[in-house]
Amino acid sequence: MLSVEDIRPIRFGDVAFEGGRWPMYVHVVEHPDGLVLVDTGMLVSHPGIVDFDPQFTPLDSLVDPSSVALVINTHLHFDHCGGNSLFSGRPIHVQRVELADARSEEDYTIPEWVDFPGATYEELDGDTQLLDGVRVIVTPGHTRGHQSVVVDTSDGVVAIGGDVSYQYRDLADPKTEGQRRVRELNPVAVWLAHKDEPWRP
Repeated sequence: MLSVEDIRPIRFGDVAFEGGRWPMYVHVVEHPDGLVLVDTGMLVSHPGIVDFDPQFTPLDSLVDPSSVALVINTHLHFDHCGGNSLFSGRPIHVQRVELADARSEEDYTIPEWVDFPGATYEELDGDTQLLDGVRVIVTPGHTRGHQSVVVDTSDGVVAIGGDVSYQYRDLADPKTEGQRRVRELNPVAVWLAHKDEPWRP
């Protein structure tokens, strides 16, 4: 069985947001079937995101794409899908409604970071078991199609929540459907995309 130590945050940079600099993370799960990569960070900048002043290390300098067995996007905002093109021809797991919104809503994301040559999405419709001990659950709130990754470990459930919340207090006192679904897991830890340490109940 997986352990909490098999889940590793990788800080790839920081971004200007709400008057400060917020860290940006992707997460990996060391699974017997290979590395599970949750979100893909960034490879380059883009004129559409200059207001966020992202300072970052390209994902392929931090993770060997050939070692990745499974790619999951919690959602398709720029700091979560900017490295997707490293996985051309390989399935990237995302909720169907999330992909539809990213393709149709103005100013949702960087379109060419979603639809690039060889982009291959495994479109999910709800909660889905992906590997032994690894599943996704729908956690709407930040976006309609946001999903979180749930890892069953010997110490209990760990969630990789992406942007299900920006602040620990929203997990202590959940406001959105997504936050409530994460809390219903009774997790021992919840990793967030913009926090250095996991939330623990």
